[in-house]
Amino acid sequence: MEFTVKANLIDIIAKDIYPAEVIISNKKIASIKRIEETLDTYILPGFIDAHVHIESSMLIPSEFARIAVKHGTVGTISDPHEIANVLGVAGVDYMIENARQVPFHFYFGAPSCVPATNFETAGAVIDSNDINELLSRKEIVYLAEMMNFPGVIYKDNEVLKKIAFAKEHNKPIDGHAPGLMGETMTNYFDAGISTDHECFGYDEALEKLKHGVKIMIREGSAAKNFDTLIPLLKDFPEQIMFCCDDKHPDNLIESHIDDHVKRALKEGHDLYNVLRAASYNVIHHYNLPIGLLQIGDNADFIEIDNTEDFTVLKTYINGDLVAENGNSFIQPIESEIVNNFHCTIKQPSDFKIKSEGEKIRMIEALDGQLITHEIQASTLNINGYAESNTDEDILKIAVVNRYNDAPVAVAFIKNFSLKEGAIASCVAHDCHNIVVVGTNDADICKAVNAIIKAKGGISLSTQTEEMVLELPIAGIMTNLPAEQVAESYIKLDRRAKELGSKLRAPYMSLSFMALLVIPELKLSDKGLFNGKSFEFTDVFV
Repeated sequence: MEFTVKANLIDIIAKDIYPAEVIISNKKIASIKRIEETLDTYILPGFIDAHVHIESSMLIPSEFARIAVKHGTVGTISDPHEIANVLGVAGVDYMIENARQVPFHFYFGAPSCVPATNFETAGAVIDSNDINELLSRKEIVYLAEMMNFPGVIYKDNEVLKKIAFAKEHNKPIDGHAPGLMGETMTNYFDAGISTDHECFGYDEALEKLKHGVKIMIREGSAAKNFDTLIPLLKDFPEQIMFCCDDKHPDNLIESHIDDHVKRALKEGHDLYNVLRAASYNVIHHYNLPIGLLQIGDNADFIEIDNTEDFTVLKTYINGDLVAENGNSFIQPIESEIVNNFHCTIKQPSDFKIKSEGEKIRMIEALDGQLITHEIQASTLNINGYAESNTDEDILKIAVVNRYNDAPVAVAFIKNFSLKEGAIASCVAHDCHNIVVVGTNDADICKAVNAIIKAKGGISLSTQTEEMVLELPIAGIMTNLPAEQVAESYIKLDRRAKELGSKLRAPYMSLSFMALLVIPELKLSDKGLFNGKSFEFTDVFV
C-alpha cells in the first residue's frame, strides 16, 4: 500500500520545519520531498511514554492503546511489574500476548523486583534466572526499574545477578531512586543503571543529570513532578524524557504525553527540545525501531494543527491510520481472565488494633506525591482500642493479604480527610494486596469484602451504600471499554471527595500507601511490629 501526506514536516534531527510531500510505502517512509506550498497542518514523530505501568490504567494493553493513539502516542516503555507481582512470568506473558494483537508499539521490561521487598506478600517471585530468560526475548528491551536500591548499594548477590544479566544482553537498566543524592546516588547509578523517574526535587534531579543519568519527567495521576523538573529541559535536552508512570482511566481519556508537550511549549521551551523528550531520546536510549520521520523509518507519525496548543488530528503507526479527529480505529480485544486471589471474607473485628498510648507514629499522605512523611498524632481510644479521629483527620489504614488468609496489618494515616465511610483498592503497588482507609471498622470491612467478592477492584462503602468497580483480570484490570471504566472510576472518585477527601486522586494516592520502596513511612501486609508501623529506613538500612 502506498499513499502520500502533504504537511509541514517537523524534522527533530535536522531541527527544521518545511512543507513536504511524504510518500509512505510498505509501512515505511519511502521519500520526503520539499515543496513550495502553503500548508495548514504539521507532521512530526509520534509520542512515546518513557515509563508506564499499563496495569495502573485498569485497562488491558489493547484497550490502553485504543485510547492512547487518540493523543498521538505511538508507543510505550511498559514495565509489567504490577501483573508480575500477581502472576509472575505468566503475567508478563499475558501482557505481551494481548499487546501484540493491536497496531501499537509496546516495549516491555523484565520486572526486576518481584516482590518489591521481603516485607510484603506478593503472588509470585521472579528470580535472576527468570530475569535472564526474559531478557533473552526480543519483546523485552530492558531491565525494568530497580526499586531495590539498597540491594544495589549494599551489593545483594541476587540483585547484582539481575543487573549482570541485563549487561550481558546489552539492554538498558531502569532506575528507581527517590531522594538519593551524594555518595549513595553515585554508588547506585555506577552499577550500570541509567535512568530515574522518581525525582521529586529539582536539586536531586540536577545532581543526577550531572552524573549522566537520564531523567524522566513524570506527570501521572498521583505523582506530579512536571512543574518542578521541566526547567531542567533547557540545559539537559539530551537527557530528559517524558513519562506518566501511572495513569488512571479518566486521566488517560483526557490526555497522555501530549499534555507534557503542550505544557512545555506553553512555558516557552524550545520546540525541538520538547519533541526530543517526547520521542527521540526514548527511541535512542532503548534502541527502538520506532520511526522519526526519516527516509527508511517505520511510518510512525502524527499530524497536528499547530505547534502551540495543538490538537492531534491523525496518528499513524507502521503506515496505518489508527486515529483521526479523536476517533480510534483500534478495535477492542476480548481477553481471557487470569487471576490469583485466595482470601476469605473478613469481619470488622479483624481491623481492631489495641491502643498504644496517647500518640503514635503514623503516615502523612502528601497530595501529588508518592512519598509520605512520618508524624506523631493521637487516635481515639475507645474501650482500649485505637480508632479513627475524623475531627483531626486521623483515619485507620489497613492492608489485607489477597493471596491467602493472614492477619490484617493496621495503622493510621493523615490527609485522606474522609468524614464517613471507607475507600479500598487492590490496585495497590506493588503486591496488589487490598489497601483500605476508613472512618470505622464496619465500613472498612464492607469495602474490603466488596473487593474480595469481586476478586479484584476498587470500592467505597458507607452505612447505606456500596460501590465497586470490578477488576477480574489479575485483580487489577478489566476487559471493559475504557470509557465505561473511566465513568465508574469517576463516580467512585467523586463520591470519595463528597465524603470529605481533599486529595486530587484519592484512589491513586491510596494505591501507593503500601509501597515500601518509596520513603518515608509505609504500611504493608507484614507492616505491624507490636502494633507499630515500621519506617522506610527500618526496612532497608
